[in-house]
Amino acid sequence: MLNFLVMIWAHPFHCFHPPNTVYSQKCSPKLQLRCTPSQRNSFKSFCKREEEDEEVTPFSQGFSALEEDDSPWESGNVWSNLALYLFTLHIPFSFGGLSVVALFNGQQVLDPQTEALSLLTIQILELSGALVLLKYTAKPQYKFSNFFRKNNLLSYRNWFLSSALGFGFLALLIFLTSLLAYLLYGSKPVSNPIQKEMLLNSGISRVSCVLAYCIVIPLLEEVVYRGFLLTSLSSTMECHQAVAISSAIFSAIHLSAQNFLQLFIIGCILGCSYSWTGNLSSSIVIHSLYNALTLVISYFY
Repeated sequence: MLNFLVMIWAHPFHCFHPPNTVYSQKCSPKLQLRCTPSQRNSFKSFCKREEEDEEVTPFSQGFSALEEDDSPWESGNVWSNLALYLFTLHIPFSFGGLSVVALFNGQQVLDPQTEALSLLTIQILELSGALVLLKYTAKPQYKFSNFFRKNNLLSYRNWFLSSALGFGFLALLIFLTSLLAYLLYGSKPVSNPIQKEMLLNSGISRVSCVLAYCIVIPLLEEVVYRGFLLTSLSSTMECHQAVAISSAIFSAIHLSAQNFLQLFIIGCILGCSYSWTGNLSSSIVIHSLYNALTLVISYFY
């Protein structure tokens, strides 16, 4: 009897069955009770509980990897925080920064090298201000490194592969929309004349332009419009709604009616990539590659 009680204590996850009962049965969808062959002839069976492996598929956790009710910012402060960023940082720096530099230098039009260096400096200042603002308005336990953390539950959603697929899909869509615009409105210059001047002026101008468009600007816009805005919206609404709204705002902020649809498509792809992986690295890489592609087109064409 003592040995019998010791056996019970040593195996707390086992259970007993009376004789002449079925020795293998499911007690829940995930748990199964099984008896070893040596125990089947005993007066009471000693059964071991085992957890069945649940099949994991790419969509078993849903499309979005962003967790609900897990936003670093309070849901009621989303729009006020966005407005604070736009009116204190984005509009003054992005739309008035170069004008201030020109006024300070006593020039009506900046030379390409000065413009490239000023653009890089202005974007770095805006990025720094945005990081401070988002950190100040976030919950105390929030860390920026969370944007780039690896989700162990979704480890099969490789952000590098997602970046490659996203950029390929983006390039295809941009080609199709450009072709449609050509058929509807005729041919127009594909290069940005301002970018072209900065790229062709000097080595310093070229490096500054590449750093601004391929590193600083993608990091800034992805942190604000995907990391902050999309994450916050995803905590209060469906993924597709959050992606659409954040993409529309991202497109509208550029104040380009002619490119609104194209920018909206870009925003949707970036938003879907971030939602799928839960890692901001994916959308940053896609954004950076897209901007690099536009620079290459401006440089050679």
